[in-house]
Amino acid sequence: MNEKVIRNLRVAGITALALGAAGAAAAFLVRDQLSRHRRDLFNPRSLRRLAALGYMAGEHTSVDNINLLRDFVVWERRPLLRSRAKAIVARMEEEARLRELTKEPVL
Repeated sequence: MNEKVIRNLRVAGITALALGAAGAAAAFLVRDQLSRHRRDLFNPRSLRRLAALGYMAGEHTSVDNINLLRDFVVWERRPLLRSRAKAIVARMEEEARLRELTKEPVL
């Protein structure tokens, strides 16, 4: 092989390694953000609670998520956030009922 081919292979290898490392770092950051959103549900700042509700609205239906949102409804003092959480709980409960009727497991 000539030097140009070896150099190109080396650059391609380093690039692939860098992309893999960047992908792993991005996956770690996404996981961290997801857990942070869940924690922010009881944050003192109402805007963060609203963002956490938006995140929870996209989460899969589970008994844990339904119970967490029920606790939030009892805890929340702002009517707008409380009504948004109630709507999410109602949707999740309906999905759980439908899964029970079709015998799909609820996670």
